[in-house]
This record gives sequence, structure tokens and C-alpha cells, in this order.
Amino acid sequence: MHLVYELLVVLHLLGWAIVLGGTLVSLRQPRIAPGVLHGMLTALVTGIVLAGLASAGGWTDHEPSSTKLAVKLVIALVATFLVVRGVRKPAVVTTGYLGAIAGLVVVNVGIAVIWN
Repeated sequence: MHLVYELLVVLHLLGWAIVLGGTLVSLRQPRIAPGVLHGMLTALVTGIVLAGLASAGGWTDHEPSSTKLAVKLVIALVATFLVVRGVRKPAVVTTGYLGAIAGLVVVNVGIAVIWN
């Protein structure tokens, strides 16, 4: 079952990579690339599943911080809201809008790596 957990981690990271890459590629012509929504939903769902598995115990070497998970979830939900809004209302998407999405992704990954 440890392999399943590790595969979910890989999917989670790939989801964030798709979101970051898709937003950075779209900076010249501000729009939400089609894969960004799918990457965001992949990252969000796998993140929730990973948090549940880690909290259940036996999947990781340490107990996850509830505060860290809550902060990461809030950031992920804000980024998801921005992506969904950008897909539904393309007129609101600007370079700053895409920069905010990319920034939230970087902050979320940074929290995952740096916060112990």
C-alpha cells in the first residue's frame, strides 16, 4: 500500500506542475490553458486524499501538521477558485491574474517542502 501512497504523491506533484506550466505558458496571451483546470483538480483531489491517508497513520514516517494541511488546503482552494473563474469568465484573465495563480502554486509547493 505504500506504493499507492507514493503514486498519489507523484500524481499530486504532476497536477501542480501542469498548473504552473500552463499558467506560465499563457502569460503572453492571457488565458487559462485547457489543461490547467484538469491539473488543478488533480492536485486538489490527490492532496485531499493524501492528507486523509497521512492523518490515518501508517503511510508516512511522521504525523502531518493539521495547521500546515489547513493552510495548504486554503491556498489550493483559492487557486482552484481563480482557475474555475478564469475558465468561466475568460475576460477576467490578465497577466496579473495568471501570476496570482502561479504564485499560489509556488507558495503551496514551498510550504510543502519547507514547513516541517
